[in-house]
Amino acid sequence: MKIHFKNKAFLDLALTHKSWVNENKGTRESNERIEYLGDAILEFVVSKYLFAKFPDKPEGFLTALRANLVNTRNLSEVAMKLDLGNNLFLSKGEEDGGGRTNPSLLADTVEAVIGALYLDQGLTAVKKFIQANLLVDLDQKLKEPLKDPKSRLQEMIQAKGYPAPKYTVTSEVGPDHDKQFTIQVDAGGIIAQGEGASKAIAQQNAAEAALVKLGENH
Repeated sequence: MKIHFKNKAFLDLALTHKSWVNENKGTRESNERIEYLGDAILEFVVSKYLFAKFPDKPEGFLTALRANLVNTRNLSEVAMKLDLGNNLFLSKGEEDGGGRTNPSLLADTVEAVIGALYLDQGLTAVKKFIQANLLVDLDQKLKEPLKDPKSRLQEMIQAKGYPAPKYTVTSEVGPDHDKQFTIQVDAGGIIAQGEGASKAIAQQNAAEAALVKLGENH
């Protein structure tokens, strides 16, 4: 492990999956609550960094770039680099099922570690951790195509094990030269709607609305 904690109990909590808690009831809580905290802190730190670094870029660019930085793939790669998988507290069933290398589980663990680091050492330590592990290759990320809302939503939903989002036209009004479409998306049980002058635009707007409901990351 390459992360220093003053109070190791915070690190142990961050590495404790709910499956382990179910097998060891009464020992300690799972990392779900601290993951919730870390998720919010990660989004704040990255958002603030990008806001300052790109003063002339619009909201859509910043949102897409943030999604490229804190997606499941990148977070799971950080987890593997830090060897978090081999240090997780997992149930035997979760371990036998490949939990130590599950990208979604590893990404959640990184968020839990960020929450734990914040409680242990404060925001300055968290910023250093995020800078060293997620923002260090920002120049490379800028060379990659930024993903549109539909792509981001599909990646997020499938990382959680759900089928691809389903888009349905619920309304189509106006003459042929000036139609307005309303499209509903079902993304893992999350329902959202979007409108637009074409089906493609309405789908993108529906996906964006679903991302807002899902909190975008992680």
